[in-house]
Amino acid sequence: MNTIFRKSMLSVAGLAFAGGVFAGPIAAHANPAVDAKPTAVGVQSAPKPQGDQSHITLNDEQTANVKAIIAATKKAGLPERAAVISIATSLQESKLENLGHLGDKNDHDSLGLFQQRPSSGWGTPEQITDPEYSTTAFLKGLKQVDGWQDMPLTVAAQTVQVSAYPDAYAQWEQQATDLVAQHWNS
Repeated sequence: MNTIFRKSMLSVAGLAFAGGVFAGPIAAHANPAVDAKPTAVGVQSAPKPQGDQSHITLNDEQTANVKAIIAATKKAGLPERAAVISIATSLQESKLENLGHLGDKNDHDSLGLFQQRPSSGWGTPEQITDPEYSTTAFLKGLKQVDGWQDMPLTVAAQTVQVSAYPDAYAQWEQQATDLVAQHWNS
C-alpha cells in the first residue's frame, strides 16, 4: 500500500473516530441541499433509494431484530420512515445481528445492532446490546435531526451515526423499506 494512500485512510479513520468521540450519539446537523423526490413505496413520502441496492437473506434472529426495531419505533410514536432508516442503518452496521465484543475484529468498542459505542455515550454494553434500548437511542438521535423525514436515508443515518463510510447506508434502503412494509402491521 503506498504511503500517501495509507496516511489518507488513517486520517479519514481518525477523523471519524474523533467525530464519534466528541459528537457522542448525536452529531450536529448541517442542512444539506436535498434533491429527494417522494415515491410511493409503501412508506409515506420516502425519498427514492440512492445508488445500487444490496440485499441479504435474513435468518430467524435477524427477523426478530427487525420486529424489535419496528416495535421500538412504534413505541416511540414515530412513523414507518423512522423504522426504514433504523433497519437500513442496522443492516449496514451489523447485518441485523446483535453483536457483542468482537475482540481484535471490533471497531473500537462498538456493540449491538447499530454498533454503538459506550465510550461515545450511547449507554452501557448491556444497554447497547438490548435491541429495544439501542433502537430507542438511535431514534432519539434521529429525532434531533431537523428534516430527517424528507432527507435521503444515508444523510439521516450518517448524521446520527457519524460513520467513516457515510454513503454506505443507502445500499440497504430498498430492503429496509420492504421489511417495514412486510412487518409493520404484523
